[in-house]
Amino acid sequence: MDEPHFKRKFAILKEHPEIRHLEGPDPWTKYIIFASTFVQLSLSYFVGQVWKPSFIPMILVTYCIGGTITALYGVIIHELSHNLCSPSPFVNRLLALVVNTCIPFPIAASFRRYHLNHHAYMGVENLDPDLPMAWELKLIKGNTFMKMLWIFIYPVMYVVRGTVNFKPLSFWEIINVIYTVIVDALVLKFCGIQGFLYLFLSLWLGYGLHPGAAHFIQEHFTFDDGQETYSYYGSLNKFYLNIGYHNEHHDFMHVAWSRLPEIKKIAPEFYNTLKYHTSYFFVHFDFITEKIMGPQSRVQRSLDSHKAARKLVMKDRPKKYE
Repeated sequence: MDEPHFKRKFAILKEHPEIRHLEGPDPWTKYIIFASTFVQLSLSYFVGQVWKPSFIPMILVTYCIGGTITALYGVIIHELSHNLCSPSPFVNRLLALVVNTCIPFPIAASFRRYHLNHHAYMGVENLDPDLPMAWELKLIKGNTFMKMLWIFIYPVMYVVRGTVNFKPLSFWEIINVIYTVIVDALVLKFCGIQGFLYLFLSLWLGYGLHPGAAHFIQEHFTFDDGQETYSYYGSLNKFYLNIGYHNEHHDFMHVAWSRLPEIKKIAPEFYNTLKYHTSYFFVHFDFITEKIMGPQSRVQRSLDSHKAARKLVMKDRPKKYE
């Protein structure tokens, strides 16, 4: 069983070769990086040294503002993992460290490493790091409460899966760890424990039951039988850098966020027939409340099946696209 994107990419290029002109980085992304980092660090200082709120106001501001910004960081780190801010991989890696400044754990370099495997082996058992593990399927199934808890602790699940699929740390992952330890120490010194807690909770809440994190469920959970990837065409794309355009991204992963909508405009006949989401609230709501949905709602394939399908596509694709 083949994954759809490799095949659709060449079918689209056959009809619309001009899509190749959309590929390349968007240098404006770096300004979003610097601005959002400044805002989040300022809020950390304000919360920790000026305001010092009690528990409930702290949770509210962290969820509504901090979590929203940290969810945006996840989107930016995703862009940088594809070198879509600068033509230079080195610059993209440096910018990823800047984004990681307000995230208390060193995730940027590791995400890049594991995420590229997701694209290369989407849905392949034991190779796609995005797939839930066997114990997740058995424990959670379609239970409403367990699914809600599972989404709430989603940041932990990323760590657990990374541990299971552990690879020796790369040079950039070591740099990321050193950088994050230094930044965390500086945040504790200048913003205080409460300022550091603001950043920690921003990560936890922003990657869990938050509209900005719903794309983790939107992207590949099978809300419709037979369709493996879903896009989201709602208003939050404006803030979250078109992260909802996920079919388009998987088809053409070298197109920066600002040009992803153009793919659908150029080749609507390939996307208008696909199911899609319009509400991140209902992505979470439907996933949690529908008994048939759960971690098991993912398409999985063997490596042999994956290789055989790609070989067929490569054999049939036009020579001018080689």
